[in-house]
Amino acid sequence: MKVVVAHNRYRSELPSGENIIVDLEMAQLEQAGVTVLPFLRSSDDIPSLSAAQKALLPISPIWAPAAQKDLARLLREQRPDVLHLHNPYPLLSPWVVRTAHAHGVPVVQTVHNYRQVCAPGLYFRDGHACHECRGKAFALPAIKHKCYRGSTAQSAIMATTLAVHRSTWRSVDRYIALTEAIAGHLRDYGITDRQITVKPNAVEDPGPPPITAGDGLLFAARLSPEKGLGLLLDAWRRHPDGSLGRLRIAGDGELRGLAEQVAAERADVEYLGPMDRMGVRAALRTSAMVAVPSTWHDVLPTAIIEALANGRPVLGSNLGGIPYLIDNAGFAVPPTVDDWAAALPDALKAAPTLTDVARRRYLDTFHPDVVTSQLLAVYESLRRP
Repeated sequence: MKVVVAHNRYRSELPSGENIIVDLEMAQLEQAGVTVLPFLRSSDDIPSLSAAQKALLPISPIWAPAAQKDLARLLREQRPDVLHLHNPYPLLSPWVVRTAHAHGVPVVQTVHNYRQVCAPGLYFRDGHACHECRGKAFALPAIKHKCYRGSTAQSAIMATTLAVHRSTWRSVDRYIALTEAIAGHLRDYGITDRQITVKPNAVEDPGPPPITAGDGLLFAARLSPEKGLGLLLDAWRRHPDGSLGRLRIAGDGELRGLAEQVAAERADVEYLGPMDRMGVRAALRTSAMVAVPSTWHDVLPTAIIEALANGRPVLGSNLGGIPYLIDNAGFAVPPTVDDWAAALPDALKAAPTLTDVARRRYLDTFHPDVVTSQLLAVYESLRRP
């Protein structure tokens, strides 16, 4: 079987679980005997584009002519069985769906966010959940609020893209919804049940967890408002210094100053700085529990799957796909300071008893052997004689 994997990678200086997941999935497919044909673009490449190419950038979310030309050539030469699309913005465009169909190639798309409806894809604006564009044929609120990169012009282009490609998205042969919550989002958009398969992501197996349960709480994510670092720190500061053990913070982003400030104020808070996956894995294996206090409807945080793989339970918000991921391997509570402050002591006390539960949750649901077989079944169901 031949599969084209199409993905626009995010900028490398912005840590992206999506980039990691796509790379792991391609490796897992190759290990399963699939011929993977990467069709990748990177936002890192934008500064090096020619003047003519840069001139076409404003329309690339809608059409991206260079990408369509390159994809058409790849499809003619390789004659793949399936095109698997992840993120098309900004250098691929949803038009790749039309290009694939013009060459008789069915399309699978993994839905990592809410970009069919929401210009930035988060359902999150100005520090709170926002659904103003849901149900609208044209996303005028996105332009009004400058939702895409803080720019009226870029928000207008993205709103136009969403309107132009409503029929494109509805023509996708099969959507992979990472959770039932995403499946509901797709149904609300008009996608039929026969077009949707619910299948989570996987992470590689790090092996059995440490015998010791670890100590304290780890927050490892992008330091941006929607990830809930401010909420977690406010809840943590409701308790006397040292009473909950140690809070470790790993990551980088606009709230780095806040992390550094609280770490300087309290002996029980440590800012670890930016870390690669191996560094995060080492940190979580020495922690008792992982915190995911997202204040947006986070689709499928890779941090939770990594925690479960390493036998670490999770305290998370009850939004998006987080409760599904945690299941009985931790706790999901409302994203308020009061609720988190109340939950922290009991969650950390229970954490050592949930190590085996967390590891079993990973093995049963998020191990590559389980998830890759589900993905191969999706491909086979679309394979044409």
